[in-house]
Amino acid sequence: HVQLVESGGGSVQAGGSLRLSCTDSGLTYGSYCLGWFRQAVGKEREGVAGISPGSITIYGSSLRGRFTISRDNAQNTLFLQLNSLQHDDTGMYYCATKTGGNCGDWAQYHNWGQGTQVTVS
Repeated sequence: HVQLVESGGGSVQAGGSLRLSCTDSGLTYGSYCLGWFRQAVGKEREGVAGISPGSITIYGSSLRGRFTISRDNAQNTLFLQLNSLQHDDTGMYYCATKTGGNCGDWAQYHNWGQGTQVTVS
């Protein structure tokens, strides 16, 4: 049973940084695309970043190089480093998986976690 658990969110001032983590003990991470998504209140969920089993990365167009996705397959952990946070980055951040193909195909992700809240003031 796949159950993703996100952590690392919090409240920070604009310009600050956070590091989000996503773990799952029931999934062989090395076989999947892994992705981070976010959803602000009143807005649709958007793809933030994706990473292939071989650690090829792809990012959503709105980020302008401020976020970095990485993975540790041995620890079954996905990371998202958030730098230079802005108020518009506020939202719930989710991780999800995708079985193969284009890791930037945001609509094909599934196995959503419960999310971790990021608030930028």
